[in-house]
Amino acid sequence: MQSSVQQGPILYDDARSVLLFGARNARSVALRQIVQELGGRVIEANGFTDAVERLDAQIAIDAVVVDAGDGDGDGDAPGFDALVARLNRAAQAGDYPSVIILPPALIDVAAKEGWHADIALLCDPDPFEQAAAIGTALAEREMVLNDISADGGNPPRLRQLSEEVSRIARVLATMSGDEQLGVLTAPRPDVPVPARRGSDAIIDAMQVRAMIRARRLRELYFPADLFADPAWDMLLDLMAARLERRQVAVSSLCIAAAVPPTTALRWIKLLTDQGILIRIADPTDGRRVFIELAEAAAEGMMNYLAAAQRLATIAP
Repeated sequence: MQSSVQQGPILYDDARSVLLFGARNARSVALRQIVQELGGRVIEANGFTDAVERLDAQIAIDAVVVDAGDGDGDGDAPGFDALVARLNRAAQAGDYPSVIILPPALIDVAAKEGWHADIALLCDPDPFEQAAAIGTALAEREMVLNDISADGGNPPRLRQLSEEVSRIARVLATMSGDEQLGVLTAPRPDVPVPARRGSDAIIDAMQVRAMIRARRLRELYFPADLFADPAWDMLLDLMAARLERRQVAVSSLCIAAAVPPTTALRWIKLLTDQGILIRIADPTDGRRVFIELAEAAAEGMMNYLAAAQRLATIAP
């Protein structure tokens, strides 16, 4: 509910202010409408080239919404990476949350520069996803921090994802023989990772890839979303890549997850926060990061695969 008082030619109100960066198009109009319907007030700011300066000059702001274009983009958005890096610094400082709408071509750039929990990355989202993310960004932070309800201030779907990731972390930790998973140092790129041997089993990448193909085969006979399990699909893909001595970019991992990219990005963030996955900077491309299994998670996966092999089959 908004209240206002007129003092001369300036109108003051208590609506939450939102900076909107992006081209003027039909979606920017829709985003403005979403913000207004959620009780916010849009401050126009077009383009990315002077976006950082615009943010630095803004005295008070409650949230930022960035529209980086549609799926037809080629990943060339001058100023986009600098803007996302600036938003990441603001999130780390606790200044304000952000919502970034981006095409698949910009996933790796956004994942490199904006990985804070207060930055929602939406890849080609539908209107419902846009509204949900903007609504979360506009929510009063004090209300979220002081909420003692069962939801703890988190949307049910996000809470479900977090609980599932925690369960996976506990299971992998048990299988790896560790009490808990942590963010560990990744193996050096120049040190080969051999096929691993269990007590009576040797696991190689071909076996893991066979499991992945078997999982995809189910979609020929049943609806794809019936068996959606992005966390496990990503763990399998990263395990195979580890055995192949191959590094995986965020955009590639989103494809391996076999779910919409926005959902995949949420899972990657949660798995990273839990220490199951780790981020490794690409030494040849400053705009990209690789995702790898943490050592404890890799050990848990190997123990699982060895146990499955002892059953005389590799279960999908």
